[in-house]
Amino acid sequence: MNVVGIYRFYVEGFKSMTTGRILWLIILLKLFVMFFVIKLFFFPSFLKDKTNEEKQEYVGNELIQRASDTLE
Repeated sequence: MNVVGIYRFYVEGFKSMTTGRILWLIILLKLFVMFFVIKLFFFPSFLKDKTNEEKQEYVGNELIQRASDTLE
């Protein structure tokens, strides 16, 4: 079976679904909410307004601090 055959297999399967389409829509909506909406509100970008040197210093300090915390 080649790639085109596999593609056609899945396309025909999705065309014949009735309830599955609604479930896939719900799954895609939940993924959108998890990855885009929640990221905007709960994971702000700390490095957005920093220069390259400030970003390097911040990341370096965080790595060193977290490594030293795990050794203790």
